Amino acid sequence: MNTQAVVKTNFNFPRQKNVYVGKVRDVYNIDDNLMVMIVTDRISAFDVVLPEGIPYKGQVLNQIASLFLDATADIVPNWKIATPDPMVTVGHYCEPFKVEMVIRGYLTGHAWREYKAGKRTLCGVSLPEGMKENEKFSKPIITPTTKALIGHDEDISREEIIATGLVSENDYACLEDYTYKLFERGSEMASKKGLILVDTKYEFGKKNGTIYLIDEIHTPDSSRYFYATGYEENLKNNLSQRQLSKEFVREWLMEKGFQGKEGQQVPLMDKAFVNSVSERYIELFESITGEKFLKSDASNVTERVYQNITRFLKETGF
Repeated sequence: MNTQAVVKTNFNFPRQKNVYVGKVRDVYNIDDNLMVMIVTDRISAFDVVLPEGIPYKGQVLNQIASLFLDATADIVPNWKIATPDPMVTVGHYCEPFKVEMVIRGYLTGHAWREYKAGKRTLCGVSLPEGMKENEKFSKPIITPTTKALIGHDEDISREEIIATGLVSENDYACLEDYTYKLFERGSEMASKKGLILVDTKYEFGKKNGTIYLIDEIHTPDSSRYFYATGYEENLKNNLSQRQLSKEFVREWLMEKGFQGKEGQQVPLMDKAFVNSVSERYIELFESITGEKFLKSDASNVTERVYQNITRFLKETGF
């Protein structure tokens, strides 16, 4: 079967107002009432969209996010209404907050790179001396970022967010509370599958004065997971952790001399590498959900997605 990766959509739905094209998602605004989010097979790293799409990646992300939105709906209202296609979620149109709530349970990734460079404060949060890479924090820390429309998201502190009016003090207190509770639930669910939820990010929006959890949640694009087995041993021996996240793509790019900096060329992604990334995403789906991944028909994905969305909108009166 000819497997297609969807890297671009260009649909026109009834009462469509505009389309937001993100790094990975194409989001269609239907009459300022519904959002139709298509999770494409694009892949980004270092805030750069890479040239090749990854088959089934969109399906993996959408279905993991859908599962976790359902599993956390008792903590915070979320935007999801339905998933009419394996790559699509339709939900409430919300006005997004201009910050992303990053929460970290362990010193790794960006936080470790900053720590190793000598920084002991991250987004206004003090970090203790003498920590090792991948070590667990005594309690999770929230390190927000600005939500850049283009270019890199920037670290920002709670104080700066409130002082600049990006989020009101009352709303920010709610976002923090939701972030801690969502991370706790995600950690519990990961633990049952032999995984550690290391760090993740949440995005929130508002509709009619109510705060909603929006976008994706606990996917390999927004989160990092370690395998619990071997974690302590690897930490003790200063060995790298076995992990399920997008970090292996970043590491591959860094090995090839690419970190998204000006003047750097994205290395060629050959078919073998693309397939290996696809397999890693499927592995994560099965590891975190405990379910077998069922590949949807990939022979004419774009047409399938369009028909499924159109049918849903028609059936719901749009």
